[in-house]
Amino acid sequence: MTAYQTSGARVIEPNTVRTADGVNLFYRDWGDGEPVLFVGGWSLGADSWCYQMLALAEQGMRVIAFDRRGHGRSSDPGRGYDFNTLADDLAAVLEALDLDEVTLVAHSMGCNEVVRYLTRHGQRRIRRVALLGTMTPCIARSADNPDGIDPALLEYFRKEQLMKDLPKWIDENLPPFVAEHTPQGMRDWLRAMPLQASLQALYECNRSLQREDFRAELPNITLPVLLLAGTNDASAPFELTARPSAALLPNARLQVYEGAPHGMFLTHMASVNSDLLDFVRS
Repeated sequence: MTAYQTSGARVIEPNTVRTADGVNLFYRDWGDGEPVLFVGGWSLGADSWCYQMLALAEQGMRVIAFDRRGHGRSSDPGRGYDFNTLADDLAAVLEALDLDEVTLVAHSMGCNEVVRYLTRHGQRRIRRVALLGTMTPCIARSADNPDGIDPALLEYFRKEQLMKDLPKWIDENLPPFVAEHTPQGMRDWLRAMPLQASLQALYECNRSLQREDFRAELPNITLPVLLLAGTNDASAPFELTARPSAALLPNARLQVYEGAPHGMFLTHMASVNSDLLDFVRS
């Protein structure tokens, strides 16, 4: 595999990786032991994983998470929101921290970034992969993907909601993201994360998610893959995402959470933490 855009990636100061194209990526790095690297979902960064990270660190693992470009405390470069560049950023973190035998854990759009990393950079550094609420293999409706989401709806979201009133959209869509019993304090904490991201980054990442098709890439991933999926996931409907992804991956195990929404890492925290711990130890 060619090392696209990662040569020269390095740690320039505590908690900061600088990529080959000059973007600073904030990361957290807790504990020692076998490394587990977390990749956040669309609009979310390292903070979203803190309850999984702490649980695994307490079990003797080294846990790392980073803010993708345009999110949280990372640079807002105004470019590079295609999946090739985002995969290169993931490769930059792995290279700068010199990580090997890694378990990758991703949520939502982050799952697509992980898939592109593995097919673009290879599997040498990675031992296993866990995908939560994956958005693979492809979400947009097309002639050969008739059950996908109408592209006009995705365009409406970007033009009429994201570009006009992001806080309103968050308020309207947070309830289906989490369960009704999720405490208000936790909702407020989660609500704040997208507001820390570049609006351009959110727009371009969503457009990349609509454009990309990972059906040809998934069969090339031979590593063990754990798919965690919820039956009430409004963002990544089970029949459109997890089920076909599991069918395409040659070494996948699908774990279904009855009634779980897209934000399962919060609403089903104990189950997610237990399943991740068992998977890392397997």
